Amino acid sequence: MDVILPCLDEAAALPFVLGRMPARYRAIVVDNGSCDGSPEVAARLGAVVVHEPRRGFGAACHAGLLAATADVVCFLDCDGSFDPADLPKVTAPVLAGQADLFLGQRRPTSRSAWPPHARLANRLLTHRIRRTTGVALRDLGPMRAARRTALLDLEITDRRFGYPLEMVLKAADAGWHIGQTDVPYAPRTGKSKVTGTVGGTVKAVGDMRKVWKAATG
Repeated sequence: MDVILPCLDEAAALPFVLGRMPARYRAIVVDNGSCDGSPEVAARLGAVVVHEPRRGFGAACHAGLLAATADVVCFLDCDGSFDPADLPKVTAPVLAGQADLFLGQRRPTSRSAWPPHARLANRLLTHRIRRTTGVALRDLGPMRAARRTALLDLEITDRRFGYPLEMVLKAADAGWHIGQTDVPYAPRTGKSKVTGTVGGTVKAVGDMRKVWKAATG
């Protein structure tokens, strides 16, 4: 399996993330303009390093998807909030043909892992997804797995924070079987860029609103 790791200034978290990668899971670190030496750290630790100059979470995710070659690919935040050792729980249903897209549902290990404003935004979004598509998600989690060619066929266009939502909406529209399982979610290493700040969450919500309007309007 290939594991796509969007990366922006995550040098401090990379030793943990790459050191916990399961056997036969290849790490593809997609550097999105880091200034802290993240690409060099990732390369030194044995990861494949891809450079995506266009800023944006979705841009980094898609660059990793294009660089991947494995049949099944995973997406994982590169900030140490997830333990890569949990990836087999997410990939197993896809490998077994029981799911087309499978996500990790975040279970915070402490109150600081997932701030209240981010949890509320996620709860409202997943409620809307369930009501509109019938897909019973409780978390639009960034740890996820699917088959690479099927993902490419979805033709996801967002290159910002709406990428994870567009993936789920297009997969649901295509009739994919989408599932979810609990995974631990710990406080990230270093400064948060999205869910740890109100401003970052507002930007993510704005991007997702645009994706939702394009998909359902």
